[in-house]
Amino acid sequence: MDQIGNPTGMKPDRGGMLLTFGILGMVCCIIFAVLAWVMGSSDLKEIREGRMDPAGEGLTKAAKILGIIGCILNTLGILAWIATFVFGVAFAGMRGAMR
Repeated sequence: MDQIGNPTGMKPDRGGMLLTFGILGMVCCIIFAVLAWVMGSSDLKEIREGRMDPAGEGLTKAAKILGIIGCILNTLGILAWIATFVFGVAFAGMRGAMR
């Protein structure tokens, strides 16, 4: 048994936590999506290298994918918000100039 109580000597998987981050990143906040993507990539690398328990590989892959999708959706949402603001200001300026 190693120092962290794991009989195999591998780091425990974080698939469940990362999946939660991925879901939160899609519905709530972009920072969770980024964390799911980055940490998921890192954990998958450690699983391939044999340093992390492979039991959570499926959850970690799903979390990474949700993180990528969450980043894309949040970025599109932010761009849409900016475009709405810019066009709203421009439209208000045009209406003021027409009076």
